[in-house]
Amino acid sequence: MKFRIRKSRPVLARFAPFFLLCIFFFSPALSYAASDWADDILYFVLIDRYADGDSTNNRRVERSNPGGFHGGDLKGLTRQLDELADLGITALWINPVQKQVTQSFYASAPAKLGIPEFKHFGFHGYWIDDFTAMEPQFGSLDDLKHLVDEAHKRHIKVLLDVVYNHAGYGSSYETRRSSDGQSWIRSGEGNCEVDPITCRVGGLPDFRTELPEVRDYLLNANINLAKQAGVDGFRLDTFKHVETDFWLEQRRRTRAELGKDFFLLAEYWGGTASSLDPFFAQDEVDAGFDFSFKGSCESFVNGRGRTVAYGSYLGSRHKVRQGYLLAHYLSSHDEPMALYNLNGDKDKFRICAAIQMTSIGVPVIYYGEEVARAGSEWPLNRTDMPWGDRDIQPGKGKARDEHMREYYKALLHLRRYHPALSRGDYTLLSGPQDAVLAYLRHDATSDDNVMVLVNREDKELTADFVLPGIWNERPVADELNNKPVTIAAGRIQLTMAPKSVRILTIGSGKVEH
Repeated sequence: MKFRIRKSRPVLARFAPFFLLCIFFFSPALSYAASDWADDILYFVLIDRYADGDSTNNRRVERSNPGGFHGGDLKGLTRQLDELADLGITALWINPVQKQVTQSFYASAPAKLGIPEFKHFGFHGYWIDDFTAMEPQFGSLDDLKHLVDEAHKRHIKVLLDVVYNHAGYGSSYETRRSSDGQSWIRSGEGNCEVDPITCRVGGLPDFRTELPEVRDYLLNANINLAKQAGVDGFRLDTFKHVETDFWLEQRRRTRAELGKDFFLLAEYWGGTASSLDPFFAQDEVDAGFDFSFKGSCESFVNGRGRTVAYGSYLGSRHKVRQGYLLAHYLSSHDEPMALYNLNGDKDKFRICAAIQMTSIGVPVIYYGEEVARAGSEWPLNRTDMPWGDRDIQPGKGKARDEHMREYYKALLHLRRYHPALSRGDYTLLSGPQDAVLAYLRHDATSDDNVMVLVNREDKELTADFVLPGIWNERPVADELNNKPVTIAAGRIQLTMAPKSVRILTIGSGKVEH
């Protein structure tokens, strides 16, 4: 943080920033603002695929099996927190950690991937067999607590993935009954398109969350785990498949038992600012995933549609209800990797990464994207974190792109340095041609101004735009590429290299978080 103090101020006032800085760094309770995620950058890790820190829990490891456990654990993830802090992330999302079903199930990948039938285990954490116990492959409760404590020391929040809708295949819950003899699990398969609440997603045993005994059990289990571990929020799996009154009860209880700032992020499949709004209106959650962002950017960089139409789409994302957030991503464990969808074109991928980090919402990085992790469709969208020559399993020896990582670091620094990128309004600029995408982000509180210019074409283009007067009053720099920029007579005119991004600032309102 940078402070400007005039000599004429009283002595106590002159030293107030120093005292505040000491409080910030030395008081665990005040080391970060858990109440506000608008400025955060979220990093999603599948624990089993990241880093192995304890070989004693590798009994079931099958690293050649795309559906098997590969040995990553909480201890390994904790040891790599400095890697994440150095990258610039401020929040960590981890998959569910409760005990998984022990059996495996045969699965078939898409034929084009050329993978033979494989055994699929619960390495991902979503096939829970006991909500009150930890999955030993991931580690112990103490390991989880230690991860959270160490993350907090680095001013990184921790978001725990939780499941309420279903248990794992063949789980012991399938035979459990309530005190009045009712099964905890719904009968039949149901149709998710007709009734998303009563269907069995993927054929998984679907909890009858309308039963008070079932509801209390699931809420107690997940909330107690959050209390013990000290996590900062929940990522809510299969949000669409659980009834509203359940989510309202969870909201009431998390606020009462975990604090009013406990964060709730909903995975509502197909979510957008519009489709999530009813849940925001009822204050069921704080945020939801924006499922439109990934495909829209992939289409844009592949040349589909007009530039102005895509620019208007980015503006439409600002229509989210005030006080609530969208979380936007490029890849996930449930969808094909963005770099794969872009046929490995890293220049196109860099454009999408830059747009992601300069757009409103909470950007979500899927582990390894920042080093161009190899991956494709399920199950190969869940490959091991590549560590190159570093002695870290399970991804030791797997290639990583350090230049891509430096590019991500630069983008994350810009986002954290400029509040306009996380909080600012949006203005789409119009040029003489439908070619260069250009938009302004402005935060009135800090008077921070950022301009983003994108050339998606394979050829050079000229960016030529009329600018607001404020851009004529101060020096302009391209902070992403460390280049000066000239503005004359109220216009910006510069040459854009093929498939490139320029991020321009006028040096006002910068705040390091």
